[in-house]
Amino acid sequence: MKFIGWLVVVFVSAGPVLAQESFKAELQKIIKHSGIPESDLGLYITTGEGEGQVVVLDVNSKKKMIPASISKVATASAALEYFPPGYKFKTDLLSDGEIHEKTLKGDLVLRGHGDPGFVSENMWFLVNNFKRNEIEKVEGDILVDDTFFDQKRYDSSRQPERVDRAYDAPVGAMSFNWNSVNIFVRPGAKAGQPGKVFLDPENDYVRLVNKTVTTSGTESSVVASRVEDKNFGGDVIHVAGKIGKSAKEVVIFKNITQPDLWAGYNLKSFLAQRGILVTGKVRAGRAPEKAVVLAEAESKAIEQAVADMNKFSNNYVAEMLTKNMGALKGVPGTLEAGMEMINAHLKKLGLPEDQYHMLNPSGLTRDNRISPFGMWKVVLHLKNDFKVQPEFLSSLPIAGIDGTLKKRMKNSPGERWVRAKTGFLTNVVSLTGYAGRSDGRVFTFTFIFNGTKDEGSVRNFFDQMLIALLK
Repeated sequence: MKFIGWLVVVFVSAGPVLAQESFKAELQKIIKHSGIPESDLGLYITTGEGEGQVVVLDVNSKKKMIPASISKVATASAALEYFPPGYKFKTDLLSDGEIHEKTLKGDLVLRGHGDPGFVSENMWFLVNNFKRNEIEKVEGDILVDDTFFDQKRYDSSRQPERVDRAYDAPVGAMSFNWNSVNIFVRPGAKAGQPGKVFLDPENDYVRLVNKTVTTSGTESSVVASRVEDKNFGGDVIHVAGKIGKSAKEVVIFKNITQPDLWAGYNLKSFLAQRGILVTGKVRAGRAPEKAVVLAEAESKAIEQAVADMNKFSNNYVAEMLTKNMGALKGVPGTLEAGMEMINAHLKKLGLPEDQYHMLNPSGLTRDNRISPFGMWKVVLHLKNDFKVQPEFLSSLPIAGIDGTLKKRMKNSPGERWVRAKTGFLTNVVSLTGYAGRSDGRVFTFTFIFNGTKDEGSVRNFFDQMLIALLK
């Protein structure tokens, strides 16, 4: 009986081993079939928990590589440690002026504390809160206090070329609507007329130059550009091109150049819509020491900010969160101080120090380096730390459903079963996160490609690897 029992134990324990070997063989076939040189790949996949953890695949896992936007996973991990779930940032209105007969005699100060998600809804809440002071007129300026962060709008670790697209938005402690403007273009009433262009939100910070023309048909070729006008003190939006009479609405997003003034002009516009007149101008400055808070708005909880960052790979949010971490070391918060906090967090997680070198929190740089094993250590920590695991998991794009994975692995075994952060730069493709199976098994993985093969085929290769695991 003892002999038979021993045979049974060997048989049961051999099952998973054989299964893992089958996985490895299948994955090796996919790698070979892809035509991607193994020297361009860094792959690491595990499954199981604790002492039962098994390495499913290891290809160059200790090699430092350019991670692109999966760098945001490290940023998210640090942010959830330093700002526990539920933490909120504040934005307030204050003044040292006197209120007399519904008139505030003095400047109205808009002070930011680094809320990365301060958008129109938050501004309305703040203005409505202020309205209850029964002030109908401000005889003074709108003073924007942006001093909680330094005045460095674009970190030097970003790629050096500035573009006017929303993903390259500047950063400021007092920011609004992702520091971007929405442009909506519709056809005119008939061919030959200018198209109808709407800016959202509308305010005196942005000026519109509309050079669009309505044509017959359904085709559109509308383009927009943003140009800083230093004499005017704002930005000029140029919209040009053709839009068909039967064409659908065209939507374009452009960043702005001066976050503090942009936020101040929007405050002035929102106040006007609530019947509150501001007689002065919009300018930057510091709140007086004796200023009294007249209204306050709280941000969404930190975990929702992390989701804003991860779902759509928002570089602006990554840098805003990092400067907030930097402010924990001392005001004004800087990105350099925030990166010190992130790197200290990675060291605490036990990443081998020779396997990572992180300079930028968003990954919009070619200077970041981390090994697939190092990034796997981070996602494994986030999987195992119950204090932050639910918040982080819900921040990740879901295959075939939303975020940057909305169109990937759709109608495949991977749909809804893969939650992962994507990354992309020229000649860089990355993916890290979790793949779950209906039998309860969860794979933790990091894939990084640094090479010259077509990026679309590399993304498809990564997807096929995961689908093979989930079959």
